[in-house]
This record gives sequence, structure tokens and C-alpha cells, in this order.
Amino acid sequence: MTIGGIVAALIIGLIIGALGRLVVPGKQDLPIWLTILVGIVAALVGSAIVGPLRDTNGIDWVELVVQVALAAVGVAVVAGMRGRNRASHT
Repeated sequence: MTIGGIVAALIIGLIIGALGRLVVPGKQDLPIWLTILVGIVAALVGSAIVGPLRDTNGIDWVELVVQVALAAVGVAVVAGMRGRNRASHT
């Protein structure tokens, strides 16, 4: 993977992760690196799910919606796990 590909993955992960955080109600206590990681994973999984169904050369809105939905689920799960871990340590 080239430097450009890594930078693109980070930017896409940040955008997808941020959109996922916007969809989840309430405040999520996640660091930015974890938001990016959740976004990257959601983007990859969403592309794998919708990729074979792709029928457009432009923006694939179905793929984007699936990616953001997966990011929202990921953010909710990770935020819930982090919240439980912090509560058990206090």
C-alpha cells in the first residue's frame, strides 16, 4: 500500500467514523484514533458487503449508507465497552 493509499484510508475512516458518531445519540467518550479505526473497519466491511452489488461509476449512496450504519453500530459498541470498563475501575 502506498503512502497515498494510507492517507486516503485515514481520511475516509475519519469521515465515516465521524458520520457514525453523529448518528449515535448521546456523547461518546472515544479518542479520535478509535473513531478513525471504527470508520476504517466500517468502510472496509461496508465495501465488502455492497461491493459486488455496485452498479454505478459515481458515488454509491447505498454503500455509503451501509458504511455509516456500520460505523454507528461500531461506535455504539465500542463506546459501551469503554464505558463499562471505566465504570468497573472506579
